[in-house]
Amino acid sequence: MPEPATAPAPSSLFVGPDGLRAGWSLLLAIVLFGVLFPTTNMLAHKTHLVAPHALEHSPNPLPVLIAETIAFLVTLLVTWIMSKIEHRPLSVYGLGGQHKLSRLLVGALWGVLLLSLLVFLLVKAGLLIIDGRLLLGADALRYALAWIPGFLAIALFEEYFFRGYLQYTLSRGLASLYRRFLKTTNSQSLGFWTAAVLVSFGFGLVHGSNPGESPIGLVSAGLVSLVFCLSLWRTGSLWWAVGLHAAWDWAQSFLYGVADSGVTVGFHLLATHPVGNPLLSGGSTGPEGSIFVLPVLILLTLIILFTLPRTHNGYARQLPTESIEP
Repeated sequence: MPEPATAPAPSSLFVGPDGLRAGWSLLLAIVLFGVLFPTTNMLAHKTHLVAPHALEHSPNPLPVLIAETIAFLVTLLVTWIMSKIEHRPLSVYGLGGQHKLSRLLVGALWGVLLLSLLVFLLVKAGLLIIDGRLLLGADALRYALAWIPGFLAIALFEEYFFRGYLQYTLSRGLASLYRRFLKTTNSQSLGFWTAAVLVSFGFGLVHGSNPGESPIGLVSAGLVSLVFCLSLWRTGSLWWAVGLHAAWDWAQSFLYGVADSGVTVGFHLLATHPVGNPLLSGGSTGPEGSIFVLPVLILLTLIILFTLPRTHNGYARQLPTESIEP
């Protein structure tokens, strides 16, 4: 006896075959972020967890760790709330998958190596001068370790905020639009990469508020965001990108003492200063503001293509395949 046909999921202005429509999901998430970020920042200042100007003018490890951990926890909370509303596992938004620790550590290794290559190129070209060491002995080791949690918190927050729920939901909605209007079987790929471009543009734009940032620095921030999206697409998780992001920032800020998107932290190992045309040296932006960052990003792309699993459905398999949204 044939089984009865399954009735299609009911659709409305707010709900489609895939549940709450992506546009409404994004709007709700943005409202939650808009309420919770200012509230937690105000509470952190009122309770003196983070001093009002602690993250300006050579910030120290502890306030960076506290502020970025709060931001990550807010992002995690909003993502969890949305996962419950949408009835999806929390793991689909980027922090799931297998081999979390190994991918984190391998990404971190590449982060230190590639940033060191960029600094090496600038030093050899006479565009960056190393003046000497600022920390010695036990102080060097103490601050090397003290900065790790802070930069890990930065990486977790920025990766999960931009390439977690926002990336997934934009991809879901855009894939549905491509499927509806183009009738294409590549809707998931098109949706993901269109979302990646939009998210990466936003990631670069946000860095424009940093003191000392430059146009090249903004472009490089957007490009590195796209490269991180490539690692997400291939592996289905953010852990490799989190490791590389954290280690890249740690090497810039602590190890070599250069500016990171225009920000120089306190208690770093080496004293350095840029020389010459800012387009070449990076100037006050740091190495990310130098055109020498472009070949390093190309190399990073090749590393992802040749070292991470060639599974293009790593992320695609987590996206819905049947929904069609207006």
